[in-house]
Amino acid sequence: MSKSSGTSKHSRGESRSAQDSRPKVLTTFTILADMARNVAGDRLQVESITKPGAEIHGYEFTPSDIERAAGADLIVENGLGLELWARRFTDAAGDVPTVTLTDGIEPMLIGEDAYAGRPNPHAWMSPKTAQLYVDRLVEAFSSLDPEGAQQYEDNAEAYKGELQALDVELQNTLQVLPAGQRLLVTCEGAFSYLARDYDLEEAYLWPVNAESQISPRRMGRLIERVKRDEVPVVFCETTVSDKAQREVARASGSRFGGSFYVDSLSDSNGPAATLLDLQRHNVKLIRAGLGSAADPKP
Repeated sequence: MSKSSGTSKHSRGESRSAQDSRPKVLTTFTILADMARNVAGDRLQVESITKPGAEIHGYEFTPSDIERAAGADLIVENGLGLELWARRFTDAAGDVPTVTLTDGIEPMLIGEDAYAGRPNPHAWMSPKTAQLYVDRLVEAFSSLDPEGAQQYEDNAEAYKGELQALDVELQNTLQVLPAGQRLLVTCEGAFSYLARDYDLEEAYLWPVNAESQISPRRMGRLIERVKRDEVPVVFCETTVSDKAQREVARASGSRFGGSFYVDSLSDSNGPAATLLDLQRHNVKLIRAGLGSAADPKP
């Protein structure tokens, strides 16, 4: 963990509810909060700075966010350049320990334009790599609360078992896609890890959501690729506008196949209330859009 814990737990605790004296963990976005809750169980308070549906890359934190962070015992971030605001935020929060869950993970690299060579930050989109996030959470929580170390280990093993089962489930769901129909076209290049794991190709409008506009050249290239490869559907993500991708579909003769959850969960009543739900929702859309040729005719 970065930063030393110079502020006492007592002084941080003064900003908490008197009814809950558990250590407080604050994550940068909802997916990390879900993972953290699976490891923490009932020993820690876990909250996300950002709400469901928020765009994470360029999030503008507020004074109330800083106040919440200053009252935390631990901040959990993704890293790999995902949260462009993270350093300013943690500096403003003061002397709060921070753990970066992608430390030690070998990232995939973006391969085009001005982003070439930069790490792709969406490593949690691989159920295999997500298990490394879980290991980092166990380390951080055990350091924060040594008495709970065994519970964190036990919770993590159970959660990793769920991620392993999810990996098999996604593999079985996607392996039926025809060899010529495995190109996943999205708005953001957020599916590199998933595409690697399940033998898909990937094409997108922009590498990361930090971009403020789409270049005509990039859009034109994508339209031509969709035409050439006869891609039946294209997709977008819930945290950005799908207007440009719908234009790609119209201009290429494809169709718009729906929106994925990637950088944020849905609310508790939505289709992606947890990371496991998020993955199942996305893969169901992929299978429905790209897998029609593999499905038997009635």
